[in-house]
Amino acid sequence: MLSVLTVNLGAAARPRAEAMLDWLSARPEQVLLLTETSAGPGTAYLLERFREAGHMVIKTPDEGERGAAIVSCVKVLEDSSAMLTGITVPGRGAACLLDCDPQVFVVAVYVPSRDRSQSKTTRKQQFITSFQRALASLPEGLATNALVGGDYNVIGRDHEPRHRGFLPFEYGLLDELETGGYVDTYAHLHPGEQAHSWVGRTGDGYRYDYFHAGPALAGRIADCEYLHETRQRKITDHAALTVTLDVVPNLLPTADPATSSTLF
Repeated sequence: MLSVLTVNLGAAARPRAEAMLDWLSARPEQVLLLTETSAGPGTAYLLERFREAGHMVIKTPDEGERGAAIVSCVKVLEDSSAMLTGITVPGRGAACLLDCDPQVFVVAVYVPSRDRSQSKTTRKQQFITSFQRALASLPEGLATNALVGGDYNVIGRDHEPRHRGFLPFEYGLLDELETGGYVDTYAHLHPGEQAHSWVGRTGDGYRYDYFHAGPALAGRIADCEYLHETRQRKITDHAALTVTLDVVPNLLPTADPATSSTLF
């Protein structure tokens, strides 16, 4: 079985990055999709600890932007992030091909948030459009075996509560994924259940974090759950999301990143 976890780091500074490392190192997932990484010392610390422990780390240059990264103790056949270079903020996407039976093409994405300003609305819309275009241009063999995950910063049309203010292009991201044959892994296993992965100041919940599986993986979804420990322990303000697929991963020899290095 292959288990993959996605969690928003919230651009963690060093103390929270240390807490996140402790939490992640105790988790059983073999692949991590990390969103809202930053150019600061917290992200650098976290990723370097995994590298020193033998994990593969895929991180596109973020040029001071918030971004996305993949950490894997499954053998990576190819860093495929170049396939996402058409997205308007390249550092917010990362991709790689995992050595599994069958192979799994993993895509991590961190969609920009926005406020009511036209500039940030346009930025988010352009990013979503470019990301949709990048997915649509993937070779069929990769797209059908793709697992897309991360913080999409959108909700579905039938979300409860029905938050006002989301625009058609935001709903369109989930619509386009469905049209493209991608399966919402949580909804697939929990039909009709409304999950939330982020809670606002008013106490209202939002489902922002997702996994979507390509058509060849849809029948291999064994488990998918939100983990609220990360919010409850204030490691980040997002719940983590974990998915398990019925595929066989080729694992690398790795050590515990929380204890294997004293470089920092």
